[in-house]
Amino acid sequence: MATTNDSTEPKRKRRFGRKNKPPKDPNNPGRMAQLKQVWRMTRKHDPAAMWWMILAALVVLLLALLVGLWLNMVIYVLIIGLPLALLAATFVLARRAEQAAFSQIEGQPGASSAVLGTLKRGWFYDQEPVAAEAGGKVRGMRDLHNAAMIFRAVGRPGVVLLAEGPKAAAKRLSESERRKVGRIVGDEVPVHVLRIGSDEDEVRLSRIAKTMKKLDKKITKEEAIVVHKRLKAISASVKPPLPAGVDPRKARMDRRSLRGR
Repeated sequence: MATTNDSTEPKRKRRFGRKNKPPKDPNNPGRMAQLKQVWRMTRKHDPAAMWWMILAALVVLLLALLVGLWLNMVIYVLIIGLPLALLAATFVLARRAEQAAFSQIEGQPGASSAVLGTLKRGWFYDQEPVAAEAGGKVRGMRDLHNAAMIFRAVGRPGVVLLAEGPKAAAKRLSESERRKVGRIVGDEVPVHVLRIGSDEDEVRLSRIAKTMKKLDKKITKEEAIVVHKRLKAISASVKPPLPAGVDPRKARMDRRSLRGR
């Protein structure tokens, strides 16, 4: 009598069976996982963030309570105020997390590139520096912390040059770049220079974006696009002397340059 092998028969699909979930991508965590990471990073570098979040939520709930008492609809208004209080706490967390992130990269080569990435519409920029001056050598290697760099952004206020690095070298390099840009764009387009630092005549990294937004608007968006394309076309033929070992887009050291090529 012949026997049949059940293992060779194809398995029937269950009509109402559960589908197998695809494996989670470790490089793409969910929103809750991202929120937990942001919260841990912010609390580590800014312990007072939690109290500011609680204060923001309490202020919203207090306003909701007062409005509810005025309208004689306390419970209804408080129900509406709960998600608004959560939204206010989340907004405070986002602001504090941004400041904590800037504090981590402040002082590193190429930190200005991260600030440019936070700009909204109306600004045009390059991730790489338009000018750079290598620092001295320490034990036969380039001292990357003494490298001066100039980053450029174009918007309705005109051309904005961000200078970072040692004060003397950054000032000298920014003035040279300002004169070069002025000859290209002419007198009709303003050229602003912002030096990143903590001194009185400098702007902290976390306040660069706000300072750029407060500049007076002198040109239109279409003119800003034309200026950006003109500067980019001219700068493409002349590459800046980028210090060896600097990756301005990642603000970290290239280890291959330390081992030698």
